[in-house]
Amino acid sequence: MATHYSDAFQGKRNAKGGIFDQNGLTAATHEKYAFGTKVKVTNLKTNKSVVVTVTDRLAAGNTTLIDISRRAAREIGMGRAGRARVSVEVHP
Repeated sequence: MATHYSDAFQGKRNAKGGIFDQNGLTAATHEKYAFGTKVKVTNLKTNKSVVVTVTDRLAAGNTTLIDISRRAAREIGMGRAGRARVSVEVHP
């Protein structure tokens, strides 16, 4: 399951030390993926994909697979619900 960042995070520091921008193509994941890793996120309903860069971490206990920027969510057709079933794979 993927979600998209809340607008409350806009302009705040991410775990990598940069500033979060909803218009970027970035994501937060658990420690499975190192910072800077590019991953391809595919919405299983729309079959649309986007490549994002891991720049942040999900909170401990969060069961979401990945949290993506609003721009990335739009590109894969996530829709207003803000949640979608996705596949995630490392992008070369």
